[in-house]
Amino acid sequence: MRLTWAQPEDLLAHELVQSAAEGKDVTGIRDRWVAAGGDPVPAVSGASPDPATPAMRSLARTLLDELDAIAAAPAPEEPDDWEAIAALLPPAPDLPLPTRERVLGAWTGRAAGCLLGKPVEKIPRQGIEEILRATGRWPLDRYFTAVGLPRDVAARWPWNRRSAGTSLEENIAGMPEDDDLNYPMLALALLERHDRAFTTDDVAQLWLDNLPAGRVFTAERAAYRNILDARPVPRTATHHNPFREWIGALIRTDVFGWVSPGDVRAAARLAWTDARLSHTRNGVYGAMWAAGLASAAMVCGSAEDVLDAAEAVVPPGSRLARAIRSGRAAAAESDVRTGLDRLHAEYGHLHWVHVLNNAAVIAYALAKGRGEFGPSVSLAVLAGWDTDSAAATVGGVVGALRGVDGIGEQWTAPLDGRIATSLPGGEQRIADLAERTAALSTGGEAR
Repeated sequence: MRLTWAQPEDLLAHELVQSAAEGKDVTGIRDRWVAAGGDPVPAVSGASPDPATPAMRSLARTLLDELDAIAAAPAPEEPDDWEAIAALLPPAPDLPLPTRERVLGAWTGRAAGCLLGKPVEKIPRQGIEEILRATGRWPLDRYFTAVGLPRDVAARWPWNRRSAGTSLEENIAGMPEDDDLNYPMLALALLERHDRAFTTDDVAQLWLDNLPAGRVFTAERAAYRNILDARPVPRTATHHNPFREWIGALIRTDVFGWVSPGDVRAAARLAWTDARLSHTRNGVYGAMWAAGLASAAMVCGSAEDVLDAAEAVVPPGSRLARAIRSGRAAAAESDVRTGLDRLHAEYGHLHWVHVLNNAAVIAYALAKGRGEFGPSVSLAVLAGWDTDSAAATVGGVVGALRGVDGIGEQWTAPLDGRIATSLPGGEQRIADLAERTAALSTGGEAR
């Protein structure tokens, strides 16, 4: 059995990309890998098609260590320490007092958005469109179906193998298990156990106590391995972890915003503490931004207001800030295809799980969807990158803005008010999760 996102020969190609993005000179190391017969092009799925020989695996480990020893180029506009990040941020916005009942809409919207994107995760834009046209569902306005899907289209664009049996319209029976919902539940448990004083080491311990290793991916899988190797924070985020600026931390932090309504800076600080276990730079900023979006969505009146408020927790000179601005600018295009073409032209070279392309899509979907649930989550999916994660974040924001009634029964009824999970305790009721979250809310008394 091959364990994806963990084998040295699989990590090296991704690390060459990530190290180059950090300004490291990788030419010599790449040349040695290629000369030995290695492929410097990262595999889309995270694993090479054939197992490496012992010699190649050993060489990959050596080269990973050599890349790790090279110092990244200074990037004062993209620091890692909280104090340095905070020094770059503009003043926090003065937002209205919260409406506590929004949290049920947030949990429900996150689940519905995730469910919509789940069966087409990894399928590119053109495949998603072909599936929808073949089943008479273009443009996307409801959950996917396999009913009427021609065999050749199904063969060309296979569903996400882990979820098609539980996330197509004809077989949905509650929200199926997904890491995009496991992590918010973990964040909730973290706050219940430690309140807001938790440390990054507390996050690591919670993972070991509750999170099955087989249900972590990319940066989280690398960090999990590093935790077991007893590497200290923040080395858990950097040692043999080429995924440290991917989307994993962004999907973990909505709850930190939901319990900090209107206080985007406090939400971002909690998100930073969590994210640094597995991510650096823009991977961390993505988590801070998602928490800021969730915090603002608890009190703001429109998606544009939410986006404006959340930008206050992103270092303005960072690549993530540029990606968010690109997404919002693309939303000004009158035609959806033109807007998405624009984003793919700018970010199509990145892996489909990277934080920059997906943050651009989240910003695009929120701006273009204008606070309407169906159009917003559908746009996040039609972009064709990390469809379930992007739509989950968008769904959480718009769900909070609109409330459960504003989401619409066609999206909420199939959820049946429950979420399956691989965490201890099993299936959770959405109403119970919302009640527990509201009980932890600051209530907006302090900024």
